[in-house]
Amino acid sequence: MVSGGTEPGQAPRDKQQPPRPGSVRPTSRRLLVAIAVLGVAIGVTMVKAIEAGGGVAPAVSWLTLVAWAFLAALLFAAARNTHQRIQVRRERVEPSRAVFLLMIGKASAFVGALCAGVYAGFALSFLQAMGSSGPRNRVIMAAAAAVISVLVVTAGLLLERACRIPEDPDETP
Repeated sequence: MVSGGTEPGQAPRDKQQPPRPGSVRPTSRRLLVAIAVLGVAIGVTMVKAIEAGGGVAPAVSWLTLVAWAFLAALLFAAARNTHQRIQVRRERVEPSRAVFLLMIGKASAFVGALCAGVYAGFALSFLQAMGSSGPRNRVIMAAAAAVISVLVVTAGLLLERACRIPEDPDETP
């Protein structure tokens, strides 16, 4: 036997138990923060590259804010509905529907984190020239889009959490 190993049939002592087959780990908050930081770098770099090429950096429109807010509202509603069905009323949900909702929640959290970072990068890029009205509006709109993107992340995480199957009190380990 190699030093530091475990006997056959025994779980490793210093490591977490692997997830049960067919289960999915919750989304890591650290990963979401890393994705958002990457998004900030992308946003700042994109604005600098466009302006260095003689172009005008894109501005965030009202339609973008409305679309993101609508998505966040839909995700919050889906999370609440799913939580009520699975956690409160303990209804059985079709496995394919549960997996679909789980993946929508995870994807929304990842995309929302990336977009929050990109919009924050846009806002930071225009922050230095905020004295005039054009850049001020760009900072405000980009910051609002970043905040709404964080709401999308939150709603996605709530939807993911709502998909957890509650522990059965009748089962004994």
